[in-house]
Amino acid sequence: MSILVYTENWDGKFKKLSFELVSYAAAIAKEMDSSVTALSVGEVADDELNKLANYGASKVLKLEDNRFGSLDNKALSKAIAAAANKEGAKVVVFAHDNLGKALAPRVSVKLDAGLVSGATALPSSFDPFVIKKKVFTGKAFANVQINADIKVVTLSQNSFELAETAGTATIEAFDAAADDADFNTVVNETNKITGKVLLNDAEIVVSGGRGMKSGDNWGGLEELADLLGAGMACSRPVSDEGWRSHTEHVGQTGKIIAPNLYFAFGISGAIQHLGGVSSSKVIVAINKDPEAPIFEAADYGIVGDVFKVLPQLIDAVKAM
Repeated sequence: MSILVYTENWDGKFKKLSFELVSYAAAIAKEMDSSVTALSVGEVADDELNKLANYGASKVLKLEDNRFGSLDNKALSKAIAAAANKEGAKVVVFAHDNLGKALAPRVSVKLDAGLVSGATALPSSFDPFVIKKKVFTGKAFANVQINADIKVVTLSQNSFELAETAGTATIEAFDAAADDADFNTVVNETNKITGKVLLNDAEIVVSGGRGMKSGDNWGGLEELADLLGAGMACSRPVSDEGWRSHTEHVGQTGKIIAPNLYFAFGISGAIQHLGGVSSSKVIVAINKDPEAPIFEAADYGIVGDVFKVLPQLIDAVKAM
């Protein structure tokens, strides 16, 4: 019996997200007197796979079938379910990102498992299995009980601290026995964003809303983001107006992010926006309207004109 973790890699490298998942699975395994098996799909060097052992994985299943590069949900979910069956996994852990949210329900059906999406903590009880998640766009928590023998969990990003261990892992080749008929997705072209911090990876995010008044006024936010090594984001009205790319739109209808630090400049804080950023560890809001809803969610708030506050903040960061 083991805990299976689906670990994503980016061009053969793991990021904090994957290590967080393995740390989380290792904490569950400790309580269940079990072990952690990580499933890696794609071409990843053994020295990179061994990094997973530093966070609690005792075994790594290596699936190096180029057909899975298309990230076809049908094929991937079949392979993950096969790995879970092989390892006798009682818990399967995914990231609560776009890929994880697509795969977890499919895998839960294949395994006849119970599913909790967007978990924010370790189970509060293991018999029965009860786990906490956010509901109502982050305004409340629910404790969900899974009665099925097998449990599938997607973990919200930045919900669990990394826990390094000086471990070693057995690396084992895995054949998912996939048929060509399992692959329905064809990738004709791949365009990758380069030279900027991606939102899903960013520890710090600088975001702007309609209070920036125009797409021409983003220079200060970009300068602050460069100084902090931060990702750039915006509210939906900003992307709808064409001031910024839709790839930067965060909120319920955009990207769901959970950075350590989120700056909201000129963002009123509509419930749809807060639903996408409420998992941020620290929110700093700058808005001239003292009644703006964003202040209810913010850890720190500055009531003031963003065009006066932003230059002072930039100067302070430069001085620091």
